[in-house]
Amino acid sequence: MAPLPPGIRFIVSFSRDQWYRAFIFILTFLLYASFHLSRKPISIVKGELHSYCTASYEGEVGFHSQSPKAGDAPAQQLPDNGTDCGWAPFDQDNFQQLLGALDYSFLCAYAVGMYLSGIIGERLPIRYYLTFGMVASGAFTALFGVGYFYNIHSFGFYVVTQIVNGLVQTTGWPSVVTCLGNWFGKGRRGLIMGVWNSHTSVGNILGSLIAGYWVSTCWGLSFVVPGAIVAAMGIVCFLFLIEHPKDVACSSSPATHPKSYENGTHRFWPQKQALTEERSKSLDPEMQCLLLSDGKRSGHQNHMVVLPADGGGGIAAISFVGALKIPGVIEFSLCLLFAKLVSYTFLFWLPLYITNVDHLDVKKAGELSTLFDVGGIFGGILAGVISDRLEKRASTCGLMLLLAAPTLYVFSAISKMGLEATIAMLLLSGALVSGPYALITTAVSADLGTHKSLKGNSHALATVTAIIDGTGSVGELVGLVAHKTPSVTSPVKDLGENAAAYSRGKKEQLTALSWADGSW
Repeated sequence: MAPLPPGIRFIVSFSRDQWYRAFIFILTFLLYASFHLSRKPISIVKGELHSYCTASYEGEVGFHSQSPKAGDAPAQQLPDNGTDCGWAPFDQDNFQQLLGALDYSFLCAYAVGMYLSGIIGERLPIRYYLTFGMVASGAFTALFGVGYFYNIHSFGFYVVTQIVNGLVQTTGWPSVVTCLGNWFGKGRRGLIMGVWNSHTSVGNILGSLIAGYWVSTCWGLSFVVPGAIVAAMGIVCFLFLIEHPKDVACSSSPATHPKSYENGTHRFWPQKQALTEERSKSLDPEMQCLLLSDGKRSGHQNHMVVLPADGGGGIAAISFVGALKIPGVIEFSLCLLFAKLVSYTFLFWLPLYITNVDHLDVKKAGELSTLFDVGGIFGGILAGVISDRLEKRASTCGLMLLLAAPTLYVFSAISKMGLEATIAMLLLSGALVSGPYALITTAVSADLGTHKSLKGNSHALATVTAIIDGTGSVGELVGLVAHKTPSVTSPVKDLGENAAAYSRGKKEQLTALSWADGSW
């Protein structure tokens, strides 16, 4: 018999369950990367919406948002909007307030919608819910760019588009985290989700590059193309997303490979009596018996895990108040509030800030801003590895936030020393800020959503995830309100002060939680 080719040997070396998990990992990665891809264009296009005038800010030196070469473009080459200062109505002196209002509109809708999204998502099939959100998000992202082609200058049009887009984008995060939490147990959740959460940075980088490609020639395509990508990924989601391992007869945890038996409407995984007694205190919540519909624990005496084949419809979804009572939900929600405050202020305003400090044109500033996200990729992975090794999520978050505070505080001073200094600070700041952000929104949310107090009720994942991320979105609003012109003076210095104040006030509380509950 001839030996198997190397490629086939590689394929058969993995089990069926492992291939399914790899597929879900990659699919959910791409799905949420496309969400972030569609959020980035607004930060890139801001410099074009008001691009040809010298802008003087309160008490600060004015700057050209494009290089002299771009600023000297003849008037006849500008869009037909009756002015040489950009795109009406953002060509007036109050353009800062108008551009800020676009961010407020999106983030307010996103924050409010996120709290509702988790509750709705628990009660609907994830695949349908996520598909609707992605198609709708793609449509409204593209609609913003349609304003360029149809010469629309109504401020209300752009605000309403941002509001609706913010609402429909809330369908994404609870859905993908719930799906990934269903497929991966706690064994190496920090590392797995740290790598997976790099979709945020990948999406931001791709969004910056795609939007930057057309921003100076046809900024409408900077929205239309990302919108089309999100909508297309929504179709992919409908065709291929598998919500739960049991839908394809896979085990519910990658750390276990029990032999499964099909028996009517249930699957039984026998557990040895001695091993069950020894490990009863350390079993994953996902592997413990689920509550029955009447609220009582399963009465099986042979320590079998009983999973209904219909998807567990008899298990009631947790309430909003019930989710808040899970130990750690409130603490980590507040932690994310401050981490996301910094992250999204960078997301929306960093390109314009770089334009001012390093005097680069819009396209180059957008490309340079991606280094913050590159640093975020390494920060998320590093946080996951450390938290898995130490088995203390809260301590990891607290340490990285403490290091981020002085880094952000001196960012503006060091970045003015030159382009090389700006690059170094972007990478370092991205790693320290995005590390806790990534850890809380993924591994911590999944841990809390399958907390031992829930007796294995996985119907809490989406609600817990939505509460934590929704509170983080409130932080985004606080950041934008506190820094009305973060593109100019020293926004990162102020953000560093905020992070330092938070770290001093919350470090002891999070550390106490870490010591009290060994799972963190």
